[in-house]
Amino acid sequence: MASVPSLAATVNQRVSDALSAALPEAGAADPLLRRSDRADFQANGMLALAKKLKGNPRELAGKVVDGIAAPELIKEIEVSGPGFLNITITDESIMKTLAARAADDRLGVPYAKNPGTTVIDYAQPNVAKEMHVGHLRSAVIGDALRHLLDFTGEKTIGRHHIGDWGTQFGMLIQYLIENPGELAPAEDVDGEQAMSNLNRVYKASRTVFDADEEFKERARKRVVALQSGDKETLDLWQRFVDESKVYFYSVFEKLDMEIRDDEIVGESAYNDMMAETARLLEESGVAVRSEGALVVFFDDIKGKDDQPVPLIVQKADGGFGYAASDLSAIRNRVVDLQATTLLYVVDVRQSLHFKMVFETARRMGWLNDQVTAHNMGYGTVLGADGKPFKTRAGETVRLEDLLDEAAQRAAEVVREKARDLTEEEIQERGAQVGIGAVKYADLSTSANRDYKFDLDQMVSLNGDTSVYIQYAYARIQSILRRAGEARPVAHPELPLAPAERALGLHVDQFGEVVLDAAAEYAPHKLTAYLYQLASLYTTFYDQCHVLNEDNAPEVVENRLFLCDVTARTLHRGMALLGIRTPERL
Repeated sequence: MASVPSLAATVNQRVSDALSAALPEAGAADPLLRRSDRADFQANGMLALAKKLKGNPRELAGKVVDGIAAPELIKEIEVSGPGFLNITITDESIMKTLAARAADDRLGVPYAKNPGTTVIDYAQPNVAKEMHVGHLRSAVIGDALRHLLDFTGEKTIGRHHIGDWGTQFGMLIQYLIENPGELAPAEDVDGEQAMSNLNRVYKASRTVFDADEEFKERARKRVVALQSGDKETLDLWQRFVDESKVYFYSVFEKLDMEIRDDEIVGESAYNDMMAETARLLEESGVAVRSEGALVVFFDDIKGKDDQPVPLIVQKADGGFGYAASDLSAIRNRVVDLQATTLLYVVDVRQSLHFKMVFETARRMGWLNDQVTAHNMGYGTVLGADGKPFKTRAGETVRLEDLLDEAAQRAAEVVREKARDLTEEEIQERGAQVGIGAVKYADLSTSANRDYKFDLDQMVSLNGDTSVYIQYAYARIQSILRRAGEARPVAHPELPLAPAERALGLHVDQFGEVVLDAAAEYAPHKLTAYLYQLASLYTTFYDQCHVLNEDNAPEVVENRLFLCDVTARTLHRGMALLGIRTPERL
């Protein structure tokens, strides 16, 4: 089904046509239409246009009003102030547009123009290390952006650039060679056991590494063997990776996220490309030798004493760092994956690094007007004290512990509201609600800002929380279940109460919000829309009784229709954020 134009788009086009007819020399002028608390919409484009052409804005606005003939769409239009148009649309047009949206599985949401291929780099844990609260935002934000982009027609490819290479693996592998049997095969352990095994081996190997100089030397040689592709070393390294993946999958399952194995492409995947990347950079003159290292300099990036801060591609000892693997990854994503957009969801503290990497790639021509890269730098998760979130003992919070606690807190809320749920159902819904609460709190904050992690507020039924939205959805489902023979049917001929109009007009904005949130990589715009939708539904629920016996059948059907299309919009919107909407709470 073709996308359904929003009421704002339809009204905007009518006013634009009338404006062009009244002032042909202005061409296709923008009426600057927006929602208004004085009417349904306000257009103030006449003011700037008349000023530009040295005309009278009120006279121009009057001509525009005279040129609009759309009684089926516009109920009232008046000139206000220095030339604003206050526009009220008909109840009939609201219901007809909503009916058209409801007939479409996509709720009339259009596809983006000129979609391409976006590679999203997100959810980047480290092999042989536990995931902690610092890994939360990359996973949650990246997953939501992927849902949004997919829904608007973009082809997305996930890349989980896990930390699976480097000096620590020489230490781990050498210890395992000298202490065989320390790790059980990955298929024999669950996620928690896998990380317990890895932690135990890591601590034991670190103890020996710090105390035994001869072991330290053997570990360093093992790094060289790993980088050169020694089979025994690679086989043992693969065991660490496999055990870590078992753990990763268990955590991502709790986060209700799907992670595909073929999209876990860590630093190691670019090992064979890095020497060529360095050669290309040096041959082109983009990178130069400085004190034995291969580096890239930037005129606008300087450190202490106004000295330039270089991007180090290759160290003086011949080793490669993050810049080499990141630049090699760009080459792979642009050339092999044919990406048109590279999106990185990484900590804002890495912004300078990626600024230098992207500029280097642009100088090489790997990035250009047709292939762009964006750093979605995200802020820090803070505790109630406004400092980075830690345990009471001052340690980093394990992500699993945080998610488990959120699920238990939410289960308590569900238990208080439960009517006919078993304990198993309470726990299941508690997990859905708790994980949704954590995700929503993260996504409702602009990505580049820090936010405070407050579980009590996150699982609250009051305020801007996912639980409030989920409860609105569950309430609608309860009404629909109790409706009996009455069915959701739109009746455009009926007059609408103010709460019905407000709800319908907001539902109609869904498509525009989704497109904007995807185009601007701004899931917080969608969370704000959904919270307002749930709030407007609460007002509608209080003021417009749906299953009132005194209501005429067509009024009941019309209000059930508004309930149904609101529920479908809430459900779709939350799904695009990676959050479930339980049928009962």
